[in-house]
Amino acid sequence: MVSRSSSLFAQSQKRIPGGVNSPVRAFRNVGGEPFFVQRAAGPKIWDVDGREYIDYVGSWGPAILGHAPSVVVDAVRSVAERGLSFGIPNPLEVELAELICRWMPSIEKVRMVNSGTEAAMSCLRLARGFTGRDKIIKFEGCYHGHADSLLVQAGSGALSHGQPDSAGVPKAFAGLTIALPFNDIELVRKTFAENNNQIAAIILEPIPANAGLYFPKENFLPALRDECVEHGALLIFDEVMTGFRVARGGAQEIFGVKPDLTVLGKVIGGGLPVGAFGGRAEIMDRLSPDGPVYQAGTLSGNPLAMAAGLAQLQELERIDGWKRLEDLGAQFEQLARAAIANAKIEITFHRIGSMFCAFFASGPIVDLAGAKRSDLKRFAEFFHASLDRGIYFAPSQFETGFISTAHTPEDISRTGDIMADVLRSL
Repeated sequence: MVSRSSSLFAQSQKRIPGGVNSPVRAFRNVGGEPFFVQRAAGPKIWDVDGREYIDYVGSWGPAILGHAPSVVVDAVRSVAERGLSFGIPNPLEVELAELICRWMPSIEKVRMVNSGTEAAMSCLRLARGFTGRDKIIKFEGCYHGHADSLLVQAGSGALSHGQPDSAGVPKAFAGLTIALPFNDIELVRKTFAENNNQIAAIILEPIPANAGLYFPKENFLPALRDECVEHGALLIFDEVMTGFRVARGGAQEIFGVKPDLTVLGKVIGGGLPVGAFGGRAEIMDRLSPDGPVYQAGTLSGNPLAMAAGLAQLQELERIDGWKRLEDLGAQFEQLARAAIANAKIEITFHRIGSMFCAFFASGPIVDLAGAKRSDLKRFAEFFHASLDRGIYFAPSQFETGFISTAHTPEDISRTGDIMADVLRSL
């Protein structure tokens, strides 16, 4: 009998390119067909054929309280009854802006948008407008959305499909983007020297999480901060994934480095489409209507996303969510490392807080080149064997896993047992 998911996928391919609305969902990286979700609650999802899974994708990060948390659903329901969108300021925009600026002191002013892509794209325009320069530095494997200037040696779905550079991006645009290996500060210094007074900004994920998950070396981020100050460039942290997840103040709180601009998304929308970018007031004041850098959006700051984000962030603080996430993450890491130790496969496990990745490769892994050593065939076998046993990990070696406050120690324990079983079988 053909499953309902298979029937839906066949139908969707007739009307939707690749049958999906975001490439990694197609399962091309692991083979087979995607399943279609009927509903989700807490740490679990159920597909249209009635199968239950413990979910470690969490809508790719936003579901930090788990799926459909009552506090977020109730907030959205209450606001929806008063109107879905106004196209004029509403009080929730101000309240969320105040919270973001309070929790991330590097952000003095913030603008709401509708996606992380839009936020990153707007940051680059603002950096160029503020500095009067055109070139930017990004790092191989760091993904900042699908704007033209940023699809150069990108991560996430672009990397998963073996096309770090996208067709349709003009060479002139790509020529303004300098892509360097992550964690190589000497090459950054050399690039500044060779492009004197031409570089507007460095943009990076302070903890790269779109080519798997790896970490900055001890002095890498402070050195980037120093280089930007010395050369008059802006430092932009893309904290779409890490913002309000790895800590209350994001990765910049953990590493004690203050960027000029920050890109946000995912967690701040409670599962609804959202993005934001902010930073020093003197930079943000260059945005229209006060300044010459234009940026606008019909649904920016819409009340549903603002209400969902506020409810989620306030609940995280109320329950001391970061402590809970660290405890669950530590339990997951202990069990994962035990399962790996008993396997006959080279696997490098990385975790910070509630984010994790198991590279099917030997370590150390500190950049994209290291991540790309991974055995993609073995990963695909691991993915499907886990899925068959009711565990849903991201369907790509080059994605990060997420734990939510809704996961229980029992969920984590069951996952550890299944990982051990799967790895023994490979």
